Amino acid sequence: MCAHVLVAEDDARHAEILRRCLTAAGHDAFVVHDGRAAVEHARRWRPDLLVLDVMMPELDGWDVCRILRQESDLPILMLTARSSENDLLLGLDGGADDYLTKPYSPRELMARVRTLLRRAQQTSGPAATMLRVGGLTLVPALHEVSCDGRPVDCTPGEFAMLVAMARQPDRIFTRVQLMEHTKGVDRSSTDRTIDAHVRNIRRKIEPDPRRPTRLLTVYGVGYKLTAARSG
Repeated sequence: MCAHVLVAEDDARHAEILRRCLTAAGHDAFVVHDGRAAVEHARRWRPDLLVLDVMMPELDGWDVCRILRQESDLPILMLTARSSENDLLLGLDGGADDYLTKPYSPRELMARVRTLLRRAQQTSGPAATMLRVGGLTLVPALHEVSCDGRPVDCTPGEFAMLVAMARQPDRIFTRVQLMEHTKGVDRSSTDRTIDAHVRNIRRKIEPDPRRPTRLLTVYGVGYKLTAARSG
């Protein structure tokens, strides 16, 4: 599965390594460098997983974990240089789902990531994974789309693109980023493939595809999904 993973790591070099590992696995990785930014991003964008370093400015990993655990069931993988049993218990008791000590191999990291994402997918019901952007509703677990209460049929590529954008409404996605989300279902995803998906989706969800109000073009950058303007 292609997931939106938030990485909270104050060490720029280590954060870039994490980002590259996650991106290579097909995930959409977003990096922040302090605890307060991690909380704000998690609240706004609702990522599928948080990879959280313990030692960070503003708020440390323990505080971030406690705050977010009171608000959601977001899977959290804690990273720390500490390896004592007390630290392990503190991390798990504080609400982390898993705990990885430094140094660790990229293979070990990605194995933990896959396990947490798979577990979250198995334990979340359709209602918990329902995505709404204005009158557009998606249920990823059931591969269902409706627009203003009307069922919409989507190809796997169109659906993968809509889900990625619906998880982060109003975010601008480049064509390259959208290709990453659709490459698992489109054999050869290209710029033209993405543009074709956009045209087809607009025909299905826009009152007037020539004047879109939901799936918008940001010229020179890419596309974004937004709630339709009234009037």
